Amino acid sequence: MTKNVVWAVIFATVAVLLQSTLFARLATLLSRVTIYHAIPDLALGIIVFSAYMNGTMTGQLTGFFSGILLDFLSAAPLGLNAFIRTLIGALAGLMKGTFFLDAFFLPMILCAAATFFKAAVLFLLYLLLAGAVPSYTLFAPTFWVELMLNTILAIPLFALLKLFSPLLVGRKGDPRREAD
Repeated sequence: MTKNVVWAVIFATVAVLLQSTLFARLATLLSRVTIYHAIPDLALGIIVFSAYMNGTMTGQLTGFFSGILLDFLSAAPLGLNAFIRTLIGALAGLMKGTFFLDAFFLPMILCAAATFFKAAVLFLLYLLLAGAVPSYTLFAPTFWVELMLNTILAIPLFALLKLFSPLLVGRKGDPRREAD
C-alpha cells in the first residue's frame, strides 16, 4: 500500500505542477481559445483512479498528501484542499470493486461525481465559514467547463494511469492489502 500511495502522490504532484504552471500559462496565452480560463483538475482524476483501484485507505492518503501540496501551491487556506481530496479519496475508495472499470463510462462518471462533490463541499464550507473559503458558483460557466474538461479527460487519464498499474495498483491477494 505504501508504494501505491507514494507513486500516486508523485503522479498527483506532477499533475498539480502542470495545472498550476503550464496549464495556467497556456490558458493565459490562449485566452481566445480557452473557455472561461477553466483548467482541468488532473490531480483529482489521479486520486479517484488510485482510490477506486486500491480502496479507501490509499484514496484517503493520496488525497490528503496531494491536497496538502496543492494547499501550499495555491492561495487557499491551509488544509482546505487536503480535507476535500481526503473525502473524495475515501468515497471513491468505498466503490472499489463495485463496478467493472471499463474504458469509457465509469471514468467519466467517477470524475464528474468527484468534481460535483468538490464543488458542493466548497460551497458548504463557504456558507459555514462566512465567505472565508473560495467557492464555485454552480451556475457559473467556469464550473461547467471544468466539469466538462474533467469528464472528458478522465478517459485518456485513466488509460494512461492503467499503463502504470504495477506502480499504482496493489497486487491482488496481498494480505497487507486486504485491510482496505
